[in-house]
Amino acid sequence: MSIKNIAVLTSGGDAPGMNAAIRAVVRTAIFYKKKIYGVSRGYDGLIENSFAELDSKSVKGILAQGGTVLKSARSSLFKTKEGREKAAKNLKSHGVNGLIVIGGDGTFTGAHLLHEEFRIPVIGIPGTIDNDLFGTDFTIGYDTATNTVINCIDKIRDTANSHNRLFIVEVMGRDAGFIALSAGVATGALEIILPEMNTSIDELLDSVQRGAENKKISNIIVVAEGNRLGTPFEISSEILSKYPNMDIKVTILGHVQRGGSPTTLDRVNASIMGVAAVEGILNDKSDVMVGLLNNKLEYTFLQQAIYNKAPIDIELRRIAKILST
Repeated sequence: MSIKNIAVLTSGGDAPGMNAAIRAVVRTAIFYKKKIYGVSRGYDGLIENSFAELDSKSVKGILAQGGTVLKSARSSLFKTKEGREKAAKNLKSHGVNGLIVIGGDGTFTGAHLLHEEFRIPVIGIPGTIDNDLFGTDFTIGYDTATNTVINCIDKIRDTANSHNRLFIVEVMGRDAGFIALSAGVATGALEIILPEMNTSIDELLDSVQRGAENKKISNIIVVAEGNRLGTPFEISSEILSKYPNMDIKVTILGHVQRGGSPTTLDRVNASIMGVAAVEGILNDKSDVMVGLLNNKLEYTFLQQAIYNKAPIDIELRRIAKILST
């Protein structure tokens, strides 16, 4: 199929570097003399016909900006076939026969259905801070989010040192512990509690005891929000039941992890993937996600990217245990 016009959208949770990817898609499409449309508010925008033709000036100055200039949303209507049919009709009304979506597994699920039901050529760019998509070493936004967490924990440790406190820091990661694991190693956490692992309260208490025996004046426990042990407040109560005199504080970093100017890695990866997405769709690739594996471009079928979750690095978890002693 000869691609005439291309559209790009962002969907799901925002991630630093999405704007860099949008910029790369727009400028690459223009380089290949294709008309490029931006769709605002994700799949809702597709259904509501919120299209705007973009040019090089449209993406000027956005490389360093966090968030997404196209805005994002989670669309309940797009989950219905009727909603997807309306989206497909709107794409065709603009002469668009190539769609690039930037987001995570929910975004890719919608893109796959649009391709399957209405034969719209689609390519996904992995934009999520969770880093949980199969087919790429790093998703756009993960490096920035992890660096944000590291900066916050470094500041928390300053006050922990001043007061001989134990801090329990909750980071994002409902289903995946990549941020928690990397940030925990990078900040010298006493313990890291992940959704992928069944850490018991006894194991955690052993770590706390070890920290006390080593006379550590400050301790940090990093907790992914989707861990199986409980909320940071429940974990704090469990520790206090054994160590009632321990000074424990809980910090929930929340959405601060989504914001901020993207790091060099996120800007470069987003730029590479944006170019590859346009070139891929122009070369008849569809229903795939573009990714970087071992510094090489790879195209992975969307269903594989969604359902084959990227595995946590067990070796890094082992290293964290050794270095926390």
